[in-house]
Amino acid sequence: MYDFCFTPIYAALLALGGFVGYATKGSTASLGGGLGSAVVLAGCTWASLNAFHRGQLCRPATLLSLAVSACLTYLMWQRLQRTGKVMPAGMVASLSAAMSLFYVWNLLLFKPNLPASKQH
Repeated sequence: MYDFCFTPIYAALLALGGFVGYATKGSTASLGGGLGSAVVLAGCTWASLNAFHRGQLCRPATLLSLAVSACLTYLMWQRLQRTGKVMPAGMVASLSAAMSLFYVWNLLLFKPNLPASKQH
């Protein structure tokens, strides 16, 4: 499974969570964190998908996605420990941890079946 298969869904959930945090609590940190992470992940998706269409992999995009998800896992785990609130800290920490594992698997164990490189 290519990294661009799940990353846009993950990015959309983070952006939605940022909007909800801002709308319900007025949290600009949630809005900035959710949208900022989503924008970076959307860029990684775009780079990875473009590389795929050229018959290549874009490992830097997957590494950057891993860095974002690992940072969110750590930060939201810390927040969960501090507040004890499963929503949103526990949910984001869990989702980000799952995505981190997916990116590690993608980098280390995934055997791609890339399309033939298109010569122009």
